Amino acid sequence: MRHTLYTLAALVIVVAGMRVASPIIVPFLVSVFIAIVTAPVVRWLQERGLPVWLALSVVIFGIAIVSLGIVALIGGSVNDLSQKLPEYRDQLLELKERSIDWLEEHGVKVKQQAEQEGLDASRLLGFLTSTVNSLSSVFGNIFLILLTVVFLLIEATTLPAKLHAMPGDDEARRRRLAKITHDIRRYMVIKTWVSLLTAAPVVLLLLVLGVDYALMWGLLAFILNFVPNIGSLIAAIPAVLLALLQLGVAPAVYAALGYVAINSVVGNLVEPRMMGRGLGLSTLVVFVSLVFWGWVLGPVGMVLSVPLTMIVKLYLECSESTKWMAVMLGNET
Repeated sequence: MRHTLYTLAALVIVVAGMRVASPIIVPFLVSVFIAIVTAPVVRWLQERGLPVWLALSVVIFGIAIVSLGIVALIGGSVNDLSQKLPEYRDQLLELKERSIDWLEEHGVKVKQQAEQEGLDASRLLGFLTSTVNSLSSVFGNIFLILLTVVFLLIEATTLPAKLHAMPGDDEARRRRLAKITHDIRRYMVIKTWVSLLTAAPVVLLLLVLGVDYALMWGLLAFILNFVPNIGSLIAAIPAVLLALLQLGVAPAVYAALGYVAINSVVGNLVEPRMMGRGLGLSTLVVFVSLVFWGWVLGPVGMVLSVPLTMIVKLYLECSESTKWMAVMLGNET
């Protein structure tokens, strides 16, 4: 009993420390997962005859170009959105008045209550800007992330030799590490393709409807598709809201229906076929991990909640004393 209490107390201290240190931990975790996904590319370039330094340079240059392009897209969209906020505010107030008049005509008495409570348009429009700013914060430490990825990829080239030189059952250790990296890489690669298959039709839909910042909302759909269960829903809210303010009710309805159709097809047909045997986690554990890692590490923790929980499960499987916990986290006995 005392040992269990000590373990729980240590766990609470570790979680509290992670939450306090999240500004440092988050960029490092992002770097780790980028390194896990890109390490096979470095290995593939080496097999084609490129030296290690050149293969690393090519991969890092590609990551830097993509990241700078995303930062430029977000920065330009934020500036343009800030300039258009007064216009959107006027449209929101006009929409409010039309909605109240329509309800009054159909016998719903809301005008007096609406006038008493008022409508803070800036608060509603602030949701759009806060959504965009949260995107930019993810890439705010781009230099630190890239530098960490470089060192992680360099370390990955010497890691097998170091494991071999360590005392103990190095073969079992290598198998455990290989299983963890293989499962995480598989999940991240498949999820990246699924997110691309989600974001591309979203951008096309918004371009056809004429919604502003279609590329940025597609980027948001791509990133939030990594968040299980609710990510796609959250990604749709700002785009549909902007369609309502910019174009009216009918285009907003079309945008909402388009999001539902895209996510239904990708989530129910494409992703299960690509994911195959699944995540190895129960549905309840996926949801709880989303809440937990989001509380500890913020929005990035929500995006990385599934791979982080998979790492914990795989680590628990390595010991007979903790294997029962891994079984409880899994989706089968």
